Amino acid sequence: MAGTVGEQGSVAPSKITYADKKVLLVESSGNMRSTIFYMLRELGVQNLRAMTVSERVLEALRVESFDIVLLGHNSSDAVSGMQLLEEARYRGFIRPTAVWVFMTSDASQEVVLHAIDSRPDALITKPFSVDELKQRLDQLVLRKRMLYPVEQAIEIGDLEGAIEACDDIPRSHPCFEQARRLKAQCMIDLGRTQAAYDFLERHYWQAEDKDTGLIMARALYLMDRLKEAGELLTILIEKHPLLIAAYDLLAKVLERDGQLHDARETLKEATEKAPLGIPRQMELGRVATQTDALDIADGAFKRSIVLGRRSCYRSPEPYLRLANVRRLEMKGAQARQVLDLRNELDTLLNNAEFSFPRDSALKVRTALLRSKVAHDLAEPEEANRLMNEARVLNQQLDRPIDLAREDLILSGDKVPMLEPETGMGRRAETGKSKRDQAMASKVNRLGIKHYMAGKYAQAIRYFGMAIEYDPSYPAALLNLAQLYLESARDSFERREERLKMVDRYLRLAERVNTSDVEQDRLLQFKRMRSRPIEDIPEGSLGGLMR
Repeated sequence: MAGTVGEQGSVAPSKITYADKKVLLVESSGNMRSTIFYMLRELGVQNLRAMTVSERVLEALRVESFDIVLLGHNSSDAVSGMQLLEEARYRGFIRPTAVWVFMTSDASQEVVLHAIDSRPDALITKPFSVDELKQRLDQLVLRKRMLYPVEQAIEIGDLEGAIEACDDIPRSHPCFEQARRLKAQCMIDLGRTQAAYDFLERHYWQAEDKDTGLIMARALYLMDRLKEAGELLTILIEKHPLLIAAYDLLAKVLERDGQLHDARETLKEATEKAPLGIPRQMELGRVATQTDALDIADGAFKRSIVLGRRSCYRSPEPYLRLANVRRLEMKGAQARQVLDLRNELDTLLNNAEFSFPRDSALKVRTALLRSKVAHDLAEPEEANRLMNEARVLNQQLDRPIDLAREDLILSGDKVPMLEPETGMGRRAETGKSKRDQAMASKVNRLGIKHYMAGKYAQAIRYFGMAIEYDPSYPAALLNLAQLYLESARDSFERREERLKMVDRYLRLAERVNTSDVEQDRLLQFKRMRSRPIEDIPEGSLGGLMR
């Protein structure tokens, strides 16, 4: 049995030689490694390095360039091929011009879907014959050869050059459709999102290729065309129920649109189908916390801790988030339960500090969280002591963290859906750890202009960007509260969810320093919120916007 990840048809047969290819074979089973080694020799491979599955493989990938990597996975291994694949992708060791084949003896759905998350070129199930291996490698090597100018340009970061190389590929070329998708991705990465969407949309509805549809949905999401993005992703999921990337993106779309419960359920369904991905489990836990589904959040963060024992995604984050779940569970609990929950919280934070002794910012974050607990339990002296401890520890860091921002993250009140995103395939730049009030004010003014023009989706985006520049910028927090209040008043659909967003932003505004004008505005909104929604004046509340 064998299957290729993301293949769109086969490539025309051609004579392939492997004499000039540098190949890395990684397999923990000595017998299987020997068998595949001689298969590769039979195919003409001369420059061949064979290794067992271990962390030394990552060092080899770091210092050497291979044309073909065959990576074996056995679930019983202490360090598995899956972990190496995930970390190779995480560290950027998987070069676009190289062929990566993931070989697994476990073809279960959860393993296959987890492998797809790391995007190897192909997945093949062990054992396989030399003819099966040759057929698969011939297809992949030929495809890489045909797309070499494109993928080489992508590899060195020359996206404009990659687009030009895509344009040189004729329609009759066997890799024309794949080149089209690569071009669109490069265009999005360069900020030409609308042009990328238009480029793909003209052709998508003829063949309805799932990979093309996913790129289009991503473009719609980045342009805040949320309804269209959601509809397209729903169609993709109905036709391809194991296309997990579509669930991930749909959850983002729903969250940005304020549909937090639907976002949570989408992530829950995705993790049931593909439970081994830590980032997806963490997303489920985060959204579940925001929607008060603490039992779901508890399970997601616990699974993240277990899965992270040997993963490149191992971090103190799930310990902190799980500790915050315990903090939230204390509210309304009986005295005895509060004591037990506080002990559990302390144990989690102590385990985090013990497990990550080199994380210099962790003690700051645990002190912050403990301060919040003391504040919740009406222990003002202890809350102040712990907050002062966090400030002192923070000042000792080489790179102090933004305590106000970190406070929002730890409490689960931060709303990542409002953070600006970069294009597809590139990591978002997060160099905004310092507050930039001037930029927050500028972006907030842009949001007001869009609001006055009736462009509410764009206004929400700009107000969210203002919070990204300065999480304690009260005007933007209040502007978001106002937008969601108007939306809840004017539409019965999803009213409860909109009102929860209003409450969230008013709660955040209460925690930051406000001017007299902003304090007056906050009080007006709280008075409106305390009355029936039908009593709120009709029309725009724009006179309150700052």
